Amino acid sequence: MVRKSKDVYFAEIADLVSSRSTCLRNQVGAVLVKDGQILSTGYNGAPRGLPHCSEVGCLRERLGVPPGERHELCRGLHAEQNAIIQAAYHGVSVRGAILYCTTRPCSICTKMLINAGIEEIIYIEEYDDKLAAELVKEAGLKIRRVDVPRRYGRTARQAD
Repeated sequence: MVRKSKDVYFAEIADLVSSRSTCLRNQVGAVLVKDGQILSTGYNGAPRGLPHCSEVGCLRERLGVPPGERHELCRGLHAEQNAIIQAAYHGVSVRGAILYCTTRPCSICTKMLINAGIEEIIYIEEYDDKLAAELVKEAGLKIRRVDVPRRYGRTARQAD
């Protein structure tokens, strides 16, 4: 029997977490891990107690907003944001943690991850955001891609 690496294990968990997403365009999952232990998880969706896009529709879709633009028009939070918020809600420090995410974080999430003290980002799929790449480099944040097939979350590319 071949044992999975921790990177594959936690990346696959992030993919499973993405299956809870209520986003109609791109299901993303995130897992914050420290010392080999899961601190919190997050998926993209509306704030607690509010209707999800799967219930009320997608404003960005109705307006024809391309992927990666005008994030402020979305009623949902990103998976990375929800993972950080979930940890804070329960009083768990994420400083020094590793983020496993199904998608490379956008610039908004990257800024949050830097300020939260995340030391490394490990992701499955690319997301083209030049500012995010610049911020990662400037902050000296470790980032790398892991080769794990997506099984659970639907991506924008799969929807086409």
